[in-house]
Amino acid sequence: MIKVQIDSIRVSLMSQLRVVVLKDPVSGRFLPIFIGPCEAEAIAVKLQGMHVERPLTHDLLKSVIAELGGEVQYIVVNDLRQDTFYAQIIVEQAGETHVIDSRPSDAIALSVRLDVPIYVEESVMDRAGIMPDEEIDSEGAAKAAETPAVEKAEDEDEDRLSIFEDFVESLDLDDLDAPDEDDEEKS
Repeated sequence: MIKVQIDSIRVSLMSQLRVVVLKDPVSGRFLPIFIGPCEAEAIAVKLQGMHVERPLTHDLLKSVIAELGGEVQYIVVNDLRQDTFYAQIIVEQAGETHVIDSRPSDAIALSVRLDVPIYVEESVMDRAGIMPDEEIDSEGAAKAAETPAVEKAEDEDEDRLSIFEDFVESLDLDDLDAPDEDDEEKS
């Protein structure tokens, strides 16, 4: 397993998705993971030290685990299947280890609240990690990570809009200025 740190949370200007960028400080590789805006906010709230009046969902989870006598040891992004990342929360309770399936975004949001390590399985980092060129910093890596999904979304939008484009092109707009013979008779 590779110990990583949260490098940044980026916003895709083309969609509602956010990207949490994990960084391997040893190799310099980045692992971009697309997450929803709510999960991104939950992570950012804690990273930025913002105070919230009422506990958020991840604060509640933290409290429930502690109240039940558990202690989160670490979280791990352990798999990547069909472009979907998977994670696990490793909890010790009464001498037993519990492995809890999780979305990476939720596991990361919990880890920042508990200040526990974040790991990525080597196989996941090998398949999805990005090694930026020396001239590219973490911002460039995050933008590069966004490009395939953005291009895919643009292609999907073009496919959906092509029906309307075909319809608009089939319209005979020259007839709009000339009154119809039926319209003249009605007048």
